[in-house]
Amino acid sequence: MAENISKDLIRGHTDTIILNILQQGDSYGYQVAKRVKALSHGHYELNEATLYTVFRRLEKNGALTDYWGDETQGSRRKYYHVTPAGRDMLAEKTAAWQFAKPIIDDLITGKLTEEV
Repeated sequence: MAENISKDLIRGHTDTIILNILQQGDSYGYQVAKRVKALSHGHYELNEATLYTVFRRLEKNGALTDYWGDETQGSRRKYYHVTPAGRDMLAEKTAAWQFAKPIIDDLITGKLTEEV
């Protein structure tokens, strides 16, 4: 069994994760959850409650819109689409992560070589 990533470690990045997936193409909840699992190589699963909470928050902030798909394969699905504001939000959050990532790595694993 694969080791899983702590939900506490991911918390704070779920908006960015979902925006990244949806900027690659409109999608619905179950498909987004499957994509999260695939992108994490099975080490992280986004539960349904968290997923739909993030969808609502991103819609409220103007980062997503939704629409109903047709019924070609079973029941109608609600699809989510990233807005221009959502693309801007993704770019900002990605840049912030790229800046923070090496600093966090140094804070967790680094050693001071001289007195500051």
